[in-house]
Amino acid sequence: MSADPTPPAGPGMMRWLWSRYLRRHSWPLLLAFAMMMIEGSAIGLLSYMMKPMFDNIFVGGQTEALWWVGGAIFGLFLLRAVSSVVQRVVLTHVSQLSAAQMRTDLLDHVMTLDLSFHQTTSPGTLIERVQGDVQALGAVWTGIITGLGRDVVSVFWLFGVAIWVDWRWTLVALVGAPLLVLPSILAQVYVRKKARKAREVAAAMSTRLDEVFHGIAPIKLNRLERYQSDRYDALTEARVRAETRVALGQAAIPGFTDLMAGIGFFLVLLYGGGEIIAGEKSVGDFMAFFTAIGFAFQPLRRLGNLSGLWQSAAAAIERVQALFETTPTLVSPPKPAARPAGAPEIGFEDVRLAYEDLPVLNGVSFRAPAGRTTALVGASGAGKSTLFNLLTRLLDPASGRITLNGTPITDLAIDDLRGLISTVSQDVALFDETLRDNILLGRTDISEAHLEKTLRAAHVADFLPQLANGLDTPAGPRGSNLSGGQRQRVAIARALLRDTPILLLDEATSALDTKSETIVQTALDRLAEGRTTLVIAHRLSTIQNADQIVVMDRGRVADIGTHAELLARGGLYADLYNLQFRDGKQVSEPGRPTRAAPGPDAPPRKPGFLSRLFGSGRMP
Repeated sequence: MSADPTPPAGPGMMRWLWSRYLRRHSWPLLLAFAMMMIEGSAIGLLSYMMKPMFDNIFVGGQTEALWWVGGAIFGLFLLRAVSSVVQRVVLTHVSQLSAAQMRTDLLDHVMTLDLSFHQTTSPGTLIERVQGDVQALGAVWTGIITGLGRDVVSVFWLFGVAIWVDWRWTLVALVGAPLLVLPSILAQVYVRKKARKAREVAAAMSTRLDEVFHGIAPIKLNRLERYQSDRYDALTEARVRAETRVALGQAAIPGFTDLMAGIGFFLVLLYGGGEIIAGEKSVGDFMAFFTAIGFAFQPLRRLGNLSGLWQSAAAAIERVQALFETTPTLVSPPKPAARPAGAPEIGFEDVRLAYEDLPVLNGVSFRAPAGRTTALVGASGAGKSTLFNLLTRLLDPASGRITLNGTPITDLAIDDLRGLISTVSQDVALFDETLRDNILLGRTDISEAHLEKTLRAAHVADFLPQLANGLDTPAGPRGSNLSGGQRQRVAIARALLRDTPILLLDEATSALDTKSETIVQTALDRLAEGRTTLVIAHRLSTIQNADQIVVMDRGRVADIGTHAELLARGGLYADLYNLQFRDGKQVSEPGRPTRAAPGPDAPPRKPGFLSRLFGSGRMP
């Protein structure tokens, strides 16, 4: 997102929209304005041609005038048709381009916002702001530009003709205008209020759809189809009511214009009819005036409707403005430090964090040796995943600091910091694109040979022959076309291509069956070589060979040591071990097979680096 001034409200918002999104289209807009002025002027000249048509032809009987009057009227209609087509096409093109740019800018901006923002703002709400609110703004741009160009020029020329015919008739025709002021103001306030409600309901509908489609499996399993359908139906009814009320308010404003027109025409007929009967004015005068005023009320109706349209879009503008005004708090320093070379030592120094009034971390301190594996164990809620979020600067601690080779991570540029880290977790985020796209993630500097080597190392190549289109097979929504083990191997391939010195493993094999786990562990073994690795694990059999185990309890470091040291000391780690192993048997976890712990006579096995960490399933 480029550093642009925050869009102010009201007219300032339109100035901001012009400077940020419309100024680049100045030449097409000038062409559109020219065409609108021609279109607006043509309608004024057309009303003027009523006088010679009636006075010279219909009343005067001048046959020779048929050709030039008819030709002039035809030429005006042709000119109006061409100018109308050109300005509509140009305005639509500019409106679509500027709206597309705003959507892109909004998306870029939203992706810079903190994790806390996304945790409290639903995806449906953001989708509606980026899509629906911007669409409403696009309609305003077109309407305002058209109103300023075509309709203002039309009103100017048409009232010019009316005044030229008789200025007193013009005043009589406009006698009802003051009556429009108060009703129009009230209608605009009403439209603004109801339009804001309509945008809120639209966001709620998008949120409901997002939750339904992402949670379709539990909805089916719990037979919640009717429940969810009723909730969405209630929102649609609220949207219908809100949009109908917006339409009522918008229609009221041009309706008041029609009322003024009716009063004006009636009074002009009474006042001017007598002058025509007395011969003081010609039929041509009356028809030119009548046509000019009749034509003028149509652009006046559109201009009146424009105020309602603006009020309707003001709600969307406020929401877009609020989104642009939201700024990230986690930012890079003005002068970032150099990123460390090689696999760094990671240090946590008295790190504290709370979510509102709930303490999460209470003075966590430990060091993860460079190029070694450190496992984090403890009950759910002990703060293990929070440490990962802090290390990657998805969050910042309330106090304390995190360092890489002694350099605080807050001194590094965020992009540089995250460029040092690869993550493989239990829940792999795959996009609804091909496997190739999911692995490369937009990189174009990877050769086919390098990619093939990576696919073999991550064991992705093992299942590619089973897929109809190989690497170009769609992964499906959230990777639904792949099994859990296949998704994990895709994530490992991503990490191998990133080739970062820090590796974070968050229960990377906990949801896999035995066969898939063995394959994934082999790939993880290759991935972790030479990297500083942090592992979150609940199954203690998977971390017995870690170089260091950090035991966490209620946001604190309860103990640190190797597997053997921690068992020998007793304490929380030994208690966790005893809970998972009883009578030489490992207690199965939900959804996982039960494995027998090896007996003392089991033959020794030489483990690999991460095969040691994850593969053996042995406990001494």
